[in-house]
Amino acid sequence: MVRRAMPFGPPAVLLGFAIGSAAGGWGVGWSAAIGVAIVVLNFVANGLSLARAARISLAAYSAVAMGGFVVRLGIIVAIMAVLNRFAFFSPLAFGLAVVPATILLLGFEMKLVAGPLGRELVLPTNEERTP
Repeated sequence: MVRRAMPFGPPAVLLGFAIGSAAGGWGVGWSAAIGVAIVVLNFVANGLSLARAARISLAAYSAVAMGGFVVRLGIIVAIMAVLNRFAFFSPLAFGLAVVPATILLLGFEMKLVAGPLGRELVLPTNEERTP
């Protein structure tokens, strides 16, 4: 899924920057672009960590799914706290970019899973794993 979603990342960041800049200037544009970039990077980190954990075991997959969410959310909050110290940063623009970007990304992910990609997302049974 990461490979299919990644081509849309850079244009989405540029679109966030353009809309933010048009709405409130360069600072708002950069805040919106950073917000969209964080959504894309969060999706990539989630996808890659889940793919790696799925190769190990179902327990590892579950642990990464639950624990990874908390870790990534903590990192996002820490990034926002650091950025909030800069004069250009607008938490409102950041949030207003993160929410629609997340909703659009989740919709795209649901479309991929509901389509042909969803049929490929099957964990092998124990009989298939043992040689």
